[in-house]
Amino acid sequence: MSVAAPPLFAFDNTFVEELEGLYVPWQGAPAPAPRLLALNVELAAELGADPDALRSPEGLAVLAGSKAPQGAQPVAMAYSGHQFGGLSPRLGDGRALLLGEVLDRAGRRRDLHLKGSGRTPFARGGDGRAAVGPMLREHLVGEAMHALGIPTTRALAVVATGEDVARETLLPGAVLTRVAASHLRVGTFQYAALLRNEALLRRLADYAIARHHPAAAAADNPYISFLEAVVAVQAELVARWMLVGFVHGVMNTDNMTISGETIDYGPCAFMEAYDPATVFSSIDHGGRYAYGQQPAIAQWNLARLAETLLPLIGPDAQAAAAQAMAVLEGFWPIFDAAWLDGMRTKLGLSPDGADDELDGALIADLLELLHTQGVDFTTFFRDAAATLRGDPARDARGLFTDLAAWDGWLARWRECLGAAAGADMSATAEAMDRINPVYIPRNHAVEDALAAATAGDLANYERLLDAVTRPFEERDGLTDLATPGPASDTYITYCGT
Repeated sequence: MSVAAPPLFAFDNTFVEELEGLYVPWQGAPAPAPRLLALNVELAAELGADPDALRSPEGLAVLAGSKAPQGAQPVAMAYSGHQFGGLSPRLGDGRALLLGEVLDRAGRRRDLHLKGSGRTPFARGGDGRAAVGPMLREHLVGEAMHALGIPTTRALAVVATGEDVARETLLPGAVLTRVAASHLRVGTFQYAALLRNEALLRRLADYAIARHHPAAAAADNPYISFLEAVVAVQAELVARWMLVGFVHGVMNTDNMTISGETIDYGPCAFMEAYDPATVFSSIDHGGRYAYGQQPAIAQWNLARLAETLLPLIGPDAQAAAAQAMAVLEGFWPIFDAAWLDGMRTKLGLSPDGADDELDGALIADLLELLHTQGVDFTTFFRDAAATLRGDPARDARGLFTDLAAWDGWLARWRECLGAAAGADMSATAEAMDRINPVYIPRNHAVEDALAAATAGDLANYERLLDAVTRPFEERDGLTDLATPGPASDTYITYCGT
């Protein structure tokens, strides 16, 4: 007598059970010849899944969207979104499916979500598919962000489907399996509010509180407390983006999570030469989502969340709006504190007894110097640590053309560090190296790796993935991955839809 194989995942389905009206039950489309391109074995172990089972024909069918796994209740999630400032009332998962939720080995509830698994009722004329390049990009950048300590969704797997998708040319298709604390977004709340169904909106808010911000449930006004919690996690998240030069590229309200995780690595990239106006997205013609605009856009998105919560905050609309506005005004102090603390750490400055005004001026003047001199943001902090060690081969002075300006700033920095002439600053330099990466997904390296992977060669991709998942550990033979691309290059990214 044959014994049935254990299920791939131990699914739970609270979103489906508690939030009818915010999804459509759906099944993925067949994938004729699924083939594994990437499997996150570490993440599989966290989820209690057997990597060998995921590599099996049945596992590949599930990861490609062809077969619903045992215990899953796949649905296309509904949400709205302000896209580049304009409201789209009905977006939703046009090419994606929520398979369900899994309690990982630490007891955390995690969503399993497919991207590129075929058309859904929210497809809006799209083909519902995804290409190999954008799905590998999401895997790569998500793992890089995770290694940098930035809250993020992650990719469990990328599976080639065995069929082409039509974009500018025919490209090999793929499906990504994404893992998230949840896929609840600002846009989810916007969709519920637009339905004018206060009972559903309240169920959604209570569900989000229980799942992500449970302390809010005990507050005098749980919905104000919930808004405060989301504002805090998003302010801290965007500060972390800024500290590594990350540009999201598509900060629509449907791409802002309630959990505080980074989601959707479409037209994203990492800034090289420091410039607050840096934009990579091919469709961001006005620079709405430029690097330096990200904090303000985050607050704007959070204001859209606040609008949806007003009926729950209280019966007096004017009083509720005043309470929500006070919470939104708290965004900047949280962001500014997270940014200042992060920059202090990057520069080896101790927060103990620090002078906010003095350190703030030092940091602002550094950024102005990096901007006017066109200095690579990531390289600078590693070379600055080398300067403290007295390493002439890596002295940050070599990054600047205005040497007098650099020397003047360096003297101020050393004074803030308390570094007397000749003092050994090796411990400070080592601390800086522990939090300033050598390797980020450099734009030219990403494009080279994805182009080769699209053509069937994964070697460059795997080499780059290895580098960015150990970002602080400088290694021989990877100099090209730590080097900026040509300054003359104009790098453009695309959403991959």
